[in-house]
Amino acid sequence: MGFQKTLVLVAALSASPSTAKVDRFEELYCLANNIYFESRNQPKLGQIAVGQVTMNRVNSPKFPNTVCGVVKQGGEKRNRCQFSWYCDGKSDEHEGGTAWDESVYLALLLYSEEFTIDVTEGALWYHATYVSPSWAEHYEKTVRINEHIFYR
Repeated sequence: MGFQKTLVLVAALSASPSTAKVDRFEELYCLANNIYFESRNQPKLGQIAVGQVTMNRVNSPKFPNTVCGVVKQGGEKRNRCQFSWYCDGKSDEHEGGTAWDESVYLALLLYSEEFTIDVTEGALWYHATYVSPSWAEHYEKTVRINEHIFYR
């Protein structure tokens, strides 16, 4: 990750006008956490895909219109979250290091819309390849990236 490029992205986010009262840094933190906890064991393309599903949901009327709202949706009850890490009862503290740095960098790219190609082809859902959720049959499969299958 290039430190200079990260600073440019942060400066751009800070300078851009906001029409809503959304804390963009909190939004970035939620997005980075989602990328980190959902896909830190995946190659970069898989991490980008998880971040893009999060942002696709933000832009869909079917989901909350903020990143934190999307990430925390269903978190009122254990194991009812949209993203399992958020309410699985385990610690939500990241360990820092390279995996966290990369998650933050990807969150900056995706949130600032610097990465314009949607590798998920508009996906709003995904699951790991080793599970077969019943909901998957109701959606169109778009792509498999590493250990995740994506749907719209």
